[in-house]
Amino acid sequence: MDDTEVVKLIGQSPPIDRMDDSLNKLKSCRVLSLSSNCIINMSVALTLKNLEVLSLARNQIKRIQGLDEVGTTLKELWISYNYIEKLEGLQSCVKLTNLYITHNRIKSLDEVAKLSQLPSLKDLLIFDNPFYGDRDKETMKPLIIKRVPGIEILDGQVVTEAIKAQALETQD
Repeated sequence: MDDTEVVKLIGQSPPIDRMDDSLNKLKSCRVLSLSSNCIINMSVALTLKNLEVLSLARNQIKRIQGLDEVGTTLKELWISYNYIEKLEGLQSCVKLTNLYITHNRIKSLDEVAKLSQLPSLKDLLIFDNPFYGDRDKETMKPLIIKRVPGIEILDGQVVTEAIKAQALETQD
């Protein structure tokens, strides 16, 4: 099994409730999907040297962690529909281009600003988090782009020059 490049363990019955060191046996894995399970935390340090896509959506994860060893290869992180409040544990993900983190518990734009430390991040899906309040995507675009100016696609829409200009003028 260690030469498998795509591993999909989606919606297992019984559901997977933890990430353990056995995942590190998947030496050739490029795409690992553990979505729609009952994983509570990312307690194991992934050492998959080829991992490019990690999907952990629809679990019960409260904290992003264990990504240091895959930070130089991970390009996409799908982690929507969890319980994440803080955008910590991503700083090592220097190649991360896509982050899908909708429907979590991110409460402030200060947390969103932490994403500006990700030099390759271009596509961010982050709507339906508490920091949106009752504001719509259009209202939030300049506020998010002000904090993470490298984003090219935000919440499924291309960031236009007009939005970038509006972000520069935005007062919080």
